Amino acid sequence: MKRRALALALLLAGCAKAPDEPRTADGFPQAARPVARVVSGSWSNEPDRDKAGEAPAVMRAADVKRGMTVADIGAGEGYYTIRLAAMVGPKGRVLAEDIVKTFHDRLADRVYRDQLDNVSVKLGQPANPQLPADSFDRIFMVHMYHEIDEPYEFLWNLRPALAPDGLVVVVDADRPTQAHGTPPALLECEFRQVGYTLVSRKPMPQAGGYLALFKAEGPRPEPRQMHACKA
Repeated sequence: MKRRALALALLLAGCAKAPDEPRTADGFPQAARPVARVVSGSWSNEPDRDKAGEAPAVMRAADVKRGMTVADIGAGEGYYTIRLAAMVGPKGRVLAEDIVKTFHDRLADRVYRDQLDNVSVKLGQPANPQLPADSFDRIFMVHMYHEIDEPYEFLWNLRPALAPDGLVVVVDADRPTQAHGTPPALLECEFRQVGYTLVSRKPMPQAGGYLALFKAEGPRPEPRQMHACKA
């Protein structure tokens, strides 16, 4: 009798519901992998990046055209902001955003000095870029995705900002997040949880890693429908 009771107890214990995964205050899953710390406003120095042909290669792969409206998230010192402004031309628009006030202020000064009338600089929020809806043909995140504390909440809040045919452009290195990179499979999994589809991914040696393009498809999922991807 005691053995049967013990067996039943063990069976019930095995069927017990697992505890809920960690969630943010708004119900989004928390990242189930390390989040890298922001250490610099630049991935590398600008002359070396230009020598490698980084910006032209990335903008060509992202099919950036004149007249587009683009966002540079995690803009730092503005390497892409400046070059995107030249690419989209006077009829295009660039919104550069960073959550670090020091970087924001330096970039705002640079934009003012260079008289870039088609560029706006904005101080962002860690989990919500607060971008205007239906506005951006391309949203760039270059060597910064691994530094986002709440990636699911951030991507969820980012979705409405895309124009109907808009794309999110991610450039990162194929290495663990704690080493300032994002493995491609992990990146795709996290985007997929928020309702994005991978359009293409290709090596981007000029930028020290790879480039991935995502589009938003279908209804935006509710926070409780998402689950954290394992690294």
